[in-house]
Amino acid sequence: MTAHATTSAAQSDVLAQVRNHIGHLTLNRPAGLNALTLDMVRRLQRQLDAWAADPQVHAVVLRGEGPKGFCAGGDIRSLYDSYKSADSLHRDFFVEEYALDLSIHHYRKPVLALMDGFTLGGGMGLAQGADLRVVTERSRLAMPEVGIGYFPDVGGSYFLSRIPGELGIYLGVSGVQVQAADALYCGLADWYLESSKLASLDERLDSLSWGERPLKDLQGLLAKLGTQHLDHPPLAALRPAIDHFFGLPDIASMIEQLRAVSVADSHEWALNTADLLETRSPLAMAVTLELLRRGRQLSLEECFKMELHLDQQWFDHGDLIEGVRALLIDKDKQPRWNPATVAGLSRARVDQFFEGL
Repeated sequence: MTAHATTSAAQSDVLAQVRNHIGHLTLNRPAGLNALTLDMVRRLQRQLDAWAADPQVHAVVLRGEGPKGFCAGGDIRSLYDSYKSADSLHRDFFVEEYALDLSIHHYRKPVLALMDGFTLGGGMGLAQGADLRVVTERSRLAMPEVGIGYFPDVGGSYFLSRIPGELGIYLGVSGVQVQAADALYCGLADWYLESSKLASLDERLDSLSWGERPLKDLQGLLAKLGTQHLDHPPLAALRPAIDHFFGLPDIASMIEQLRAVSVADSHEWALNTADLLETRSPLAMAVTLELLRRGRQLSLEECFKMELHLDQQWFDHGDLIEGVRALLIDKDKQPRWNPATVAGLSRARVDQFFEGL
């Protein structure tokens, strides 16, 4: 057992416990859908480092407190406040968050992530590096950054760009949420487990007898409780349309062609998608498209490096501050994107962010 006394609020935002050679890490801000603060990132990193070096710990389980969410991303309100007060938190946050995500990808012991409920943005960053990614019927996965004038980061340029066909481009550029069947279909999750079986999973983890290969032991346990495939993922039916529209050269062509669809079975989806794209930040969508297409050719480390390169310019030159203002500060839901429309966006404005990579 870890003997950390939870002396401060910040400390208790992450709960750590060892049971039966498993390090259990719980994000404990349920009222904020377990959104990550810099303190939480640091606490997670310290605990993972300690367990990596502890021969008594064979595996790690990551989860969020409460039924609503694993983790709804980074605490963007604190980043907004930091930027507005000329503090350095918003810069430190991304550097340390990406380092944490990268360390999960490279962790030498198996990591099991329970993506129960909302798993958005920074939550995806934590979970996608795990060896065993579990979804339930409550899971809602997304990289919704374009809706706040930002781009998919936390390794999104790596894991979204490796989804088959143009599905990852679709998810990144539109920011739509997917549920369990689509998460498995896209390769963003490995196992489906009904949420009612999570308690049983915990009991079995507590009594698991370990062999030579902890990952195999955990897989065997999940195989008894869950499945790796769900029938009729909605994205499978939409796949031909998605591959066509999101393979087009730019956002303007995508919106134009989506609006021109006359085929009955994808007409409604196409119009709804075009409407959705027109609410997103034109700059963020265009940068996301470029980011994901570049990401296909890059290593995991290079993807994080590229995202950090964009971050360092984005607060000053991107749409995030305006997006957060409209959605969280003034709550008028009327972001004034710059430029306001896709037609007003120059290629040079997009390319600028990638200079010097």
